[in-house]
Amino acid sequence: MRANTIKYEIFNGAAGLRTPSRLATSLTLAAMSLGYGVVQLDVTIVNTALDAMGRSLGGGVAELQWVVSAYTIAFAAFILTSGALGDRIGAKRIFLAGFAIFTAASLACALSPNAIVLIAARLVQGLAAAILVPNSLALLNHAYADDRARGRAVAVWAAGASLALTAGPFVGGALITLVGWRAIFLVNLPIGLIGLWLSWRYATETTRTPSREIDLPGQLTAIGALGALAGAIIEGGALGWEHPAVLSAFASALILSVLFVWRESRAAQPMLPLSLFGHRLFTLTTIVGLLVNVAIYGLIFVLSLYFQRINGLSAWWTGLAFVPMMGAVLPVNLLAPRLAERIGPCPTIVVGALISALGCFGLLWIAPGTHYWAICAQMIAISGGLGLLVPPLTSTLLGSVEKERSGIAAGVLNATRQTGSVLGVALFGSLVATEGAFMAGLHASLVVSATVLLLAAAVIGFGAPVRGQTM
Repeated sequence: MRANTIKYEIFNGAAGLRTPSRLATSLTLAAMSLGYGVVQLDVTIVNTALDAMGRSLGGGVAELQWVVSAYTIAFAAFILTSGALGDRIGAKRIFLAGFAIFTAASLACALSPNAIVLIAARLVQGLAAAILVPNSLALLNHAYADDRARGRAVAVWAAGASLALTAGPFVGGALITLVGWRAIFLVNLPIGLIGLWLSWRYATETTRTPSREIDLPGQLTAIGALGALAGAIIEGGALGWEHPAVLSAFASALILSVLFVWRESRAAQPMLPLSLFGHRLFTLTTIVGLLVNVAIYGLIFVLSLYFQRINGLSAWWTGLAFVPMMGAVLPVNLLAPRLAERIGPCPTIVVGALISALGCFGLLWIAPGTHYWAICAQMIAISGGLGLLVPPLTSTLLGSVEKERSGIAAGVLNATRQTGSVLGVALFGSLVATEGAFMAGLHASLVVSATVLLLAAAVIGFGAPVRGQTM
């Protein structure tokens, strides 16, 4: 009887029009948060397991970079096509497919017999993550028509991911200590099943645009450009920056990037419509998303290695070390939309970037054996700034374009953010890969992060229109 009542509430209305109830809308938000959360969960869980995976499967820093970067490369490269697919055949259908693929790939990661298979499974996981994130935002944008309600829904969506980031180190450390590193991927299975059911049962399908074509040449050049760039930076740290293979990879990345832009400027239905960048706020928030992820996610990778390989912490204690840092993101995510309503979204983004930059500067004196409590506040500042800027960044970008283009807009934001993650892990990992020079590389990474965050603050602070000014 209760199920029938809920069904009536969801589908009531004259002529059978879909009118989601508050319950259905809330459970849609829960499903979308699970989708984003499981994607973010693998960031902190995998970083916590780096040392355990390295000892189990063999390999040095470069192999561990590929375990992390395979995921983010696929994430960044496929996310634009995933957003377009959602626009073409419906975000709900694509989202459900993404959840199913992510769950299956997680099982494959857990069963991997060697590093090559693990990296391949992580590529598939990244593909699924690329499907989940933009379509979860498109479904949220569809479910919440009011700008203010959408902004708060996005904050909850981001908070769900923050909760996953917070739980990831703790859960990962416990699972690695008690069961082994393979268990960190098995935890995704129940989350995937619950998310699949909630999405299928409560989410309403978005408007379909069957005429939306898939830009295969653009997709292939994007994959090649990003993969070549990441490979050049990762292997540059291992082989040397003047190695012929590294120089060839840099050249290939440059050529493919030029071809990508050329293709997108001439395609009838491009993967990346360059006209989107005619919206000033869209361009600015996209740039900020790229810069912020270079800094934050590159540092997470390097700090994980610092705790385990320099200070000798176990996976359990490394996980606990990240809990305050990740835990700060959740309450700040919830605070962000209220602050944005008071001072404006762009000033809120600036404040968040500056807080993170100050945290990076505060860590510059870190050394081998530095007591954890001497660096905890700085780590919290880095993540707290991120938590403050992500909700207004996301909501501002979605509000800067036409509603029917929300899928591709969300895809662009997340593609650039994940590209930033790829570049951050590749660059900072290379800086610490030289034997005996880890701490020098860590200090250089902190300087780069602080500089990049200050640049992000300047981009949005000086470039955004003032309130009431037209864009």
